[in-house]
Amino acid sequence: MTESPSRIVFRDPHQKLAARVSDLLGRLDLAEKITLLHQHQAAVPRLGVGSFRTGTEALHGVAWLGVASAFPQAVGLASSWDADLLRRVGTAVGTEVRAMHHRDPENVGLNVWAPVVNLLRDPRWGRNEEGFAEDPWLTGVLSTAYSRGLRGDDPRWLCTAPTLKHFLGYNNETDRCLTSSNMPPRVLHEYELPAFRPAIAAGAAVAVMASYNLINGRPTHLSPLINEVLRGWAEDDVMVVGDAYAVQNLAGDQKVFEDHPAGFAAALRAGIDCVTEPGPLSEESFTAALERGLITESDVDAAVRHILSVRIRLGEFNPEDDPYRAIGPEVIDCPEHRALAREAARASIVLLGNDGILPLDPAGAGRVAVLGPLAATTFDDWYSGTPPYRRTLLDAVTERAADVVHHEGVDRVALRGPAGYLSIGDGPVRVVAADDVPDTALFDVLDWGEETISLRSVASGRFVGADGLGPESHLLVDDRPGPNGWEVRETFRFEPAGDGLVLLHVQSGRYLVAGEDGLVRTAAGTTAEATVFTVDLLVDGVAAAAALAAEADVVLLALGNHPLVAGRETADRRDLNLPGTQDALARAVHAANPRSVLVLTSSYPYAIGWARDNLPAVVWSSHGGQEHGTALADVLFGSDRSGQQVDPGGRLTQTWYTDAGDLPDLLDYDIIATDATYLYYRGVPLFPFGHGLSYTRFTYENLRVSADTVDAGGEVTVTVDVVNSGDRPGTEVVQLYTRQQRSRVKQPLRRLRGYRQVRLGPGERTTVELLLPAAELAFWDVTRSRWVVEDATHTIAVGASSTDWRLTATLRVHGEGIPVRSPRSGLKMVDNDGYAQTTPVAIPAPPFEALRSDEPEAWTVFDDVDFSAGFFRVTLQVPAGSSEGTVVLRLDDPLAGPTLATLPIRTAPTPAEVSSPLTPVTGVHTLFVLLEGTGVTLTALSFQD
Repeated sequence: MTESPSRIVFRDPHQKLAARVSDLLGRLDLAEKITLLHQHQAAVPRLGVGSFRTGTEALHGVAWLGVASAFPQAVGLASSWDADLLRRVGTAVGTEVRAMHHRDPENVGLNVWAPVVNLLRDPRWGRNEEGFAEDPWLTGVLSTAYSRGLRGDDPRWLCTAPTLKHFLGYNNETDRCLTSSNMPPRVLHEYELPAFRPAIAAGAAVAVMASYNLINGRPTHLSPLINEVLRGWAEDDVMVVGDAYAVQNLAGDQKVFEDHPAGFAAALRAGIDCVTEPGPLSEESFTAALERGLITESDVDAAVRHILSVRIRLGEFNPEDDPYRAIGPEVIDCPEHRALAREAARASIVLLGNDGILPLDPAGAGRVAVLGPLAATTFDDWYSGTPPYRRTLLDAVTERAADVVHHEGVDRVALRGPAGYLSIGDGPVRVVAADDVPDTALFDVLDWGEETISLRSVASGRFVGADGLGPESHLLVDDRPGPNGWEVRETFRFEPAGDGLVLLHVQSGRYLVAGEDGLVRTAAGTTAEATVFTVDLLVDGVAAAAALAAEADVVLLALGNHPLVAGRETADRRDLNLPGTQDALARAVHAANPRSVLVLTSSYPYAIGWARDNLPAVVWSSHGGQEHGTALADVLFGSDRSGQQVDPGGRLTQTWYTDAGDLPDLLDYDIIATDATYLYYRGVPLFPFGHGLSYTRFTYENLRVSADTVDAGGEVTVTVDVVNSGDRPGTEVVQLYTRQQRSRVKQPLRRLRGYRQVRLGPGERTTVELLLPAAELAFWDVTRSRWVVEDATHTIAVGASSTDWRLTATLRVHGEGIPVRSPRSGLKMVDNDGYAQTTPVAIPAPPFEALRSDEPEAWTVFDDVDFSAGFFRVTLQVPAGSSEGTVVLRLDDPLAGPTLATLPIRTAPTPAEVSSPLTPVTGVHTLFVLLEGTGVTLTALSFQD
C-alpha cells in the first residue's frame, strides 16, 4: 500500500526540521546514502527524491551558466563599505540563480559557492579579487550581508544555500595543495576564525567549503576545527563541502594516506559531508571504506543529515510552499538589476588622490584623450557571469564629452620568420611569403606583465591562441575574444634567440614552429627547435599615446590588469609592479600632458608611488562588470547623465604598499610576528586601509565617549559630529579604531571596531553614534587558551582611514590581569610567546600540534614563568618522528642566560618522554627553549617539584 504524502514526515512542512531530516534519513538505504556524499547527488526514484547538485558559482553574478547580471568583483563590492548594497546585490544574484534553476534544474543547483571570506592578508595572492578585506571584522559584516541576500529573507525557506569559501587560512596559490599555513593560536583565533563566524552564526550562510592548503601541517579537509569549532557557531546544520579534487589529494599529491578509501574516510570523519569529485571515485571509495571498517554507517548518517537539512530548507520537498517558486527568467538582466549593477560599480570606485582636477566639467573639458589598454574594454574574471552587455570607459566618456580621442598605447608589430610573415587567414595561423607586410600580418601586442603577452590580429580583432590538446597538434588560430578559460591558451612570451626571438606558448610550455606546410604549431620543446622570428615594430604604442596626449586638454589613462593573466587562481603575483609597459606609458603620457588622470582598474593593489606623486589624480576600481565604464564616467565627471551629482564613496579594504619589499614571505601567515596587514604594519603605506577621498571636505568635531571607564562585560557609545565643510554633496565613511596602550602581549597598532557611512549636503551636519562593547577588545590568551579582556587603557579614535585619525579619546577598561604561567601544568609548545625558525606541525594524539625546528638553531620563548614552587625536574613530550638534536632550556636570555637543563633528543617511532634534573631556580623568569638541530620536534614540557 502506498503511503499518503500527507503522512510522510519529511514532506510535511509543519514538522520540525530535525524530525523531517530524521524521517528521510531513515528511509534511505546505505547505498543510497553513499550516493549523496558527492557533488552530483543521484535521484532516489522510489522515494520521489530528485537529483541534487552542489556548486553554482555566484561570487559577483551567476558564473558559467549563460547570460547573467555582472556586478563588480568582490573586492570592489567591499570597497563600497555598504552592507545594504551587498545584501541587495546578493539578492539579485540569488534570484537569478533561482530563475536559471527553474529553467534548467539538472544543471543549475541551488547550493551556491559564495561568498569568499578568506582575508586579503597579502596583495600578491592570485585570488585577491575574490575576497572582501584584510580585516576580519569588516569581512564578517560584508560577507554576512551578501549571504543574507543570497539566502533570501524568508525565515524558514532558502532562496539559495550560500557556502563560505575557503576554510581556512588560504591566501596563496603557489603550491596551494601542498603548502601549510603557519597558524599560531592568536592568529587563528583573532584573525582567521573571526572572518568565518558571523555569517554562520547569523544563519546567513548555511554551508562552508574547505580549502586546499594545510594548517600547521594538517590538511584543512581533516581539520578538527570543522566539527569542534565551526559547527558550534550555528543553530542549524552546516553542510561542509570539499573543494574540487581536494579529498582525492589526501591520498594523491599530499600523500597523507596510502589510498583513496582511507583518505575519503578520514575526511568524512573530520566533517566533510560532500565530496567535489568527478566520476564514481566517491562512491567506490566510501563503499570500500565501509567494508574495511574505516567508517561506519553512523559516520555516513552524520554527513547525510547535514546535506538533507539544506535540501529540505531549499523547498525541494514542498514546492507548493516554496516562496521562491515563481521566480522566472524575466529577472535575469531586468531593469532593476541593470540599475543595481550601475549603483554597485559606482559605489566601489575609490578616489585615491586628487589635486582638484576632478571632477571634470563635461562642457568645459575640451579634448579628452582616453588612453591605455583598458580604455575600450571590460574584462571578466574566472568567476564572472556572462554580462548581457558591456559599457567601457571609452563608450561612456564619448557620450559625455564632445571631443574624444583614443589609443590603447600598445605596440603594433609584424613577426617575420625565415619563410615569411606570421599571418592570419581563412583557417589556422600560418607563415606567408610577402615582399611587404600584408594587413593580415599585423598584430597588436597586449602586455599583461611578468613577460606575458597576447597577440591580437589587427585584421580580425581576434586573439591568437593554440588549439587542440596533443603536444604535436597544437595549431595556432585567431578565433579567440581574448585570454579566457581555466587554461588560458592565448598568452606567449618572447625569448631571445640568435638575431631574433622565439615565442613560448605559456599554457603548453612549448615553442612555436612554422612547418613545411606553412602552419604554425606549438611543437618545439626547446628554443633550438623553434622558429626564430624578427619583430618589426610598426607602431610604438607608448609614443603614439603620448602624441595624442600632447594634443588633448585632459587625459584619462586607463591602466590595470587582465584578471586571468599574471595573477589569478593557481597563480600568485610575482611583485606589485604595474603590468609590462604600463609604467613607461604613464610616464610618457604625463610628460606629454601633465593633466593626466590615472584610471586604474585592477583585481589587487599596485605599487604606484610614482603615479601618486606625479599625476594630478588617481582613481581605482576593481573590474566593475557590465556597467564599469558608466560608473567610472559618473565619478570622473562628478555627475550622472541626468545631472545628478556623484561623489566617490569607495574606501580601500586593504593596505596598498609602496613595494613588495614591505611584505613578509607570501607563505608566512603569522601577521603578528611579521608586522603584516594594517593591524601591525609599522611602515608608511602607499595608501592605508580605509583610505578614499571625496570631492568635498569633512570636519570631525566633539568626540564623546559615554563613559571614561567600563567593565569587561559593559559597553560604551562613541559619538562624533561630522560636518560637510565643502560646497558639494558627499559621502564619508566614519571609521572607529582602537589601540590598547599596554598589554602582556603584542597588540595591533590599530583595529577597526565600527564604521558609519554618511551622505551630507554642503554645510550639513550629523551626529554619528557607534557602539563599542568591551568584549570586542578581547584577545586570545595563550597562557590559558581562552579569550581575555585585559585590564588596560585603550585609545579610541575616529577618522577617515586607519592612519587618518581626526579625533582621539581614552577609555579605561577594568578587565583582568593575566597571571604568571605555572610550569607544573605543562607548557604546550604552540602556546609560546615568540619563536624563531620553528613551524607548528600536526601530530595524531593530543594536543594534536607540536613545534618543529626548521634550522639548526631555533628557539621559542615563554614569558612570565613562575618557578617559585621550586622545581627540580623537567620532562619533554617528544612526538614520533622527531629528528635527533638537543633541547636547551635557558632563563631570560637565549644566549647568555643561565642554563636550566640540556636534554638530548633521539628519533623514535613512537611518542616519548625525555627528562632531566634542573638547575635550582626560583622566581618569575622568561624561559627560552632552544631547539638545536633541524627537525627537532616537541609537543610540550612540564616541570616537577
